[in-house]
Amino acid sequence: MQYPPAPACRLLWRVIDGQAVIWRYGRMKKKEPASADVAKLAGVSRSAVSRTFTPNAYVSAETRAKVMAAAEMLGYRPNAIARSLSKRRSGLVGVVCSDLNNPFYAKLLELLSTALQQRGLGILLLVGDASRMDELLERLLSYQVDGILLPASKLTSRLAVQLNQSGRPVVLVNHHLREGSVTTVGGDNYAGGVMVADLLVAKGFSRIAYVSGPQDTSSAVDRGRGVQDGLAKHGLALAARASGEDRRDVTQQVMRQFMAMPNPPDAIFCANDLMALAAMEVVQGEFGKAVPDDIGIVGYDNTALAESTLHALTSVDQNLPLMAAEAVRILMDKIDGRPVDVSHIDITPQLVLRSTTR
Repeated sequence: MQYPPAPACRLLWRVIDGQAVIWRYGRMKKKEPASADVAKLAGVSRSAVSRTFTPNAYVSAETRAKVMAAAEMLGYRPNAIARSLSKRRSGLVGVVCSDLNNPFYAKLLELLSTALQQRGLGILLLVGDASRMDELLERLLSYQVDGILLPASKLTSRLAVQLNQSGRPVVLVNHHLREGSVTTVGGDNYAGGVMVADLLVAKGFSRIAYVSGPQDTSSAVDRGRGVQDGLAKHGLALAARASGEDRRDVTQQVMRQFMAMPNPPDAIFCANDLMALAAMEVVQGEFGKAVPDDIGIVGYDNTALAESTLHALTSVDQNLPLMAAEAVRILMDKIDGRPVDVSHIDITPQLVLRSTTR
């Protein structure tokens, strides 16, 4: 039998009947290359190897090339877990999201993740509805994440404050707390509501109804105040108002009630695009009304669904790229220990006009 030469193999000997014989044979476990091996082969210091694999750390182009070539030859990969232990950081940011069925939140999650990855951080994503939020947040804290982003529309104020008191840097995204104890980044929902009111009145609509999301969320409240105050400037009041709960079936039922009124609305403002599309289904499919000739419809968030030629929905764009960038910037300042006051950044929205508003 041919055995590979040492040290690639391991031979264990045992004396049997006075003679030494091979008792067991096995291949030696290959040793994983370490940063010291890379440094030696590249002819640089171990700190240079560390800087090469640390995002945004300075290292000269020549040194980087040497280190990367040596790492490739040895098959070296930096150990993220060991690095996190030495730096007392996990390299992870916790994200709690409650509604990925809404393309708005799916896009926001993509933008947040990309911005964090550009800074060398990964995300630990937990998804669940409001009834499971306590459980999810406890689990999130147990993973020792470096910071927390909360693009959760149904997050209660109590839970957000509890997170903030844990000592972890926290930033709320697209959600405001009335007591002002947690840093938030979101769209100016009140201004968005005013814009919708001005648009619908300018287009000749006068009986305008509002379909909000869950009534205990800041976005639902602020968008409602905005459209109500905007109509008041023109001497009008809301013709009707109800919560669609961010759900297609609930919104459809609300629309049936609106259309059964003696003098039904001639325009509907929905607090997100999903509800606006549900409203269109009822108006056109069940009541045979033409959009926008008989009834105008405006959504919110300017998702890909609104952009499609099939729907061509007029909607309010919240500038998600800026919202995500600002949220990550503030969180990184908090993580790195730079002074950050509790702040509330409101990003100005923009109306995107399409064919559902004349």
